[in-house]
Amino acid sequence: MFSAATSVPGQGVGSAYTELVKLLQDNFDGEFDITINKWHKTDISHYHTVNFPYYLSTFLPGRGVKIGYVHFLPETLEGSLKLPPIAKQIFYHYLISFYKRMDHIVVVNPTFIPKLEAYNIPRGKITYIPNFVSKSEFYEMSSADKLATRARYHLDAKKFTVLGIGQIQERKGVRDFITLAKNNPDVQFVWAGGFSFGRITDGYADLKKVVDNPPANLLFPGIVDRKALVDYYNMADLFLLPSYNELFPMSVLEAFSCGTPVLLRDLDLYRSIIDGYYESATDVADMQKKLTSLQQNPAGMQHLHSQALLASEVYSASHLAQIWHRFYLQQARED
Repeated sequence: MFSAATSVPGQGVGSAYTELVKLLQDNFDGEFDITINKWHKTDISHYHTVNFPYYLSTFLPGRGVKIGYVHFLPETLEGSLKLPPIAKQIFYHYLISFYKRMDHIVVVNPTFIPKLEAYNIPRGKITYIPNFVSKSEFYEMSSADKLATRARYHLDAKKFTVLGIGQIQERKGVRDFITLAKNNPDVQFVWAGGFSFGRITDGYADLKKVVDNPPANLLFPGIVDRKALVDYYNMADLFLLPSYNELFPMSVLEAFSCGTPVLLRDLDLYRSIIDGYYESATDVADMQKKLTSLQQNPAGMQHLHSQALLASEVYSASHLAQIWHRFYLQQARED
């Protein structure tokens, strides 16, 4: 494994990487010899991030089958980082060059397959394997424990609570989340996440002003340790991710695993992987409509709770363990 995903906190890429390593160690420790960021001869080199030293390593002998994990493409980075045009052009070219250096590509969303083909990466070199989360880390608490957790975090036990998770940036739709908080003063809103890339984050200056001085009903706890996220999902009545562009957000899977009802912006990529498990909204006005409706519809909330738990079984660690096992063995055989 080659990864620097955990060097920047609060990224879904880091969560996905951590989950996969743990999955393999827990299930195939006696079969797979797994090392992290070590330059020795190997059967498979799995690159989780696109750091330049990793790119250079692809030209060295002993790398075995080179597998690249595609967590983003140039178009999905729009609204995330604010880079000078020339720097953006260079990085985007480098990103595709990195992917082309791979013997095989793994995507976490099937909608990326035709986009990679458009960059002249053959379809036969691309495999779709979805993200997953561990039930041991993300689970539904009892009603009593949920109330106790709210008390510990000083959240009103009686107020409807909406949770958002992710980096604070334009692409995540944080402005819409803020608008909803302002328009619903009787609802508690919590956004767990921060400016992982500091001042180069798209929209940093304006969003930082709101984070520093939010509405009374909007809480920004900053980047939350992954082990504490289960508390936030269980404190929430509704998980809302208003992102304009995503691959396969780990936060949605984590919410599913905790049985938290999910409301997402209506995006094509969600329909291809989790259709039927969540409520969707086209824009902030529709989000307001759905939010108001769900508050007044316990049966609708219970349905979304049930659908979340169903989705968590489809994208569970136990199910994906066998998929990754077959994939790695196939790649090693074809070397």
